[in-house]
Amino acid sequence: MRRTVLTLALLGLATLHAQQPAPGIESIRKEEMKADLFFLASDALEGRLTDTPGNRIAAEWIAARFARLGLVPAGDNGTFFQAFTLMTASRGAENTLRIGAASTAPGGPSQAASGDGLTAAAGQDFYPLRFSAAASASGEVAFVGFGISSPERGYDDYRGDVKGRIVLALDHEPGERDPDSPFDGIVTSQVSDQLWKTLAAQENGAAAILFVRDVHNHPAPVEFARSAAGYWPAQERRIPRYMLGSWVERVRIPAAQISPELAAELVKGSGRTLEELSNASESATGSTPVPLGTTVTIGTSVNRHAIEDRNVVALLEGSDPKLRDELVILCAHYDHDGVNGDNVMNGADDDGSGTVGVLELAEAFVEAARTGHRPRRSILFAAWNSEERGLFGAWAYTEHPLRPLQHTVAVLNLDMIGRNEEVPSPGGSGRFRGLDAQTAESNANAVNIIGTTRSASLEQIVDRANAGVGLTLRLRYDNNASQLMRRSDHWPFLNRGVPAVWIHTGLHPDYHTPNDDAERINYEKMEKIVRLVYEAAWELGNAEGRPVIGQ
Repeated sequence: MRRTVLTLALLGLATLHAQQPAPGIESIRKEEMKADLFFLASDALEGRLTDTPGNRIAAEWIAARFARLGLVPAGDNGTFFQAFTLMTASRGAENTLRIGAASTAPGGPSQAASGDGLTAAAGQDFYPLRFSAAASASGEVAFVGFGISSPERGYDDYRGDVKGRIVLALDHEPGERDPDSPFDGIVTSQVSDQLWKTLAAQENGAAAILFVRDVHNHPAPVEFARSAAGYWPAQERRIPRYMLGSWVERVRIPAAQISPELAAELVKGSGRTLEELSNASESATGSTPVPLGTTVTIGTSVNRHAIEDRNVVALLEGSDPKLRDELVILCAHYDHDGVNGDNVMNGADDDGSGTVGVLELAEAFVEAARTGHRPRRSILFAAWNSEERGLFGAWAYTEHPLRPLQHTVAVLNLDMIGRNEEVPSPGGSGRFRGLDAQTAESNANAVNIIGTTRSASLEQIVDRANAGVGLTLRLRYDNNASQLMRRSDHWPFLNRGVPAVWIHTGLHPDYHTPNDDAERINYEKMEKIVRLVYEAAWELGNAEGRPVIGQ
């Protein structure tokens, strides 16, 4: 009996110990986050748009805060800045495409006789893609299904020789509406991105790539000339279309979008229609290239323009000689959408809230270290830039990580942690597409954790961290038509095999509007969320084991 009582007492002490708050957590205070956010999301920073003075001021301010805390500069040349390059593109004058001799059907492409071939009209039948090389190519055409090469999924559309050929690929991916698709369910997979498909074609020896709409999945007619005009507008956009420079620089071949009518001409020599070929491309393993019995000569004229960009990164070195080379990354993005007319898009929730949350996390870890509780692993605090433009700061980091990605234990990404999710109507279109109607009140104590299906062990860590915080954790958007899974900076890490989650209070009517201001933030809830993240990060930084993808 005495042994049983003693055992229960020891178990009680162990439970009490497990529920003790992580050291330094009391330094995470809503008052500090509010003061920081009223500056970061003020009109003075003009919406923090990429490549603007306000964006640069935000970066300098974050770096100064890291320096004041005494964190180690983790960027280039002893600074807090990790530089990377963005690209924009302008269309040159000479974009040409000519196909070999073929009959012209009524309602077909706008072609003109040119010797023994037919010339397609730029802007009506085809247009070059922004990431295309300024280059020319000529060769036989092969249809390559969706043009995807994904060895990790056992999928390859290049199960045959396409060296020197021009390949024709469908947009999107197989099973795009299938929740059980290996291509991330109904979330659009990264490997279906046109630029990634172009690099796959290039790696397989293709001389050029042409894209066409997957007409079996999207049969509704689209006015191609209008799409071309929208892709290359006559007037400059308020926000340029940026691309990641390190990706674009790899592209050496022409890449163009062509109309379904032009594609129908190209496939005639195969004896099958475009619809038939498209339907046959719905495969679980990929396809063999289909020779189309015609040739194409293409010349693309695209001018690339480089823009320098930067992340802000700081390090707290771990205490354990065996574990300090491993990283836990705590991150947010500091950019937003700038000024639209007389309206400043301050982005207080998106993602000023996450950025000031990362500053509070850094302060808490520094406070813990000051009192003799330095984590065993190193903690990297990162403020990514250009998330709104395509997650480019985080993607750039995965291209050139400060330490090998296999040494990254987990990524906790804070993006929009200051409001209650509110969806005014169900389903819908645009920014609320795929979301159920819900009130802000129904989510008053709730936070979405996105990415847990990739790592059950990381989900368990977050769940344990919440024991002393008491938030309602919602795990519902990993495989959802809203595409939220791929819409923040955890996504690049998941695609590189790193366990990562996005902590997110949800969309609301002020999202991406001038009303996303610091006055509308729920700071008390923010404090609870940042403390949740701190508890999870503390376990990640000190545990013997580490989370893994798939387990």
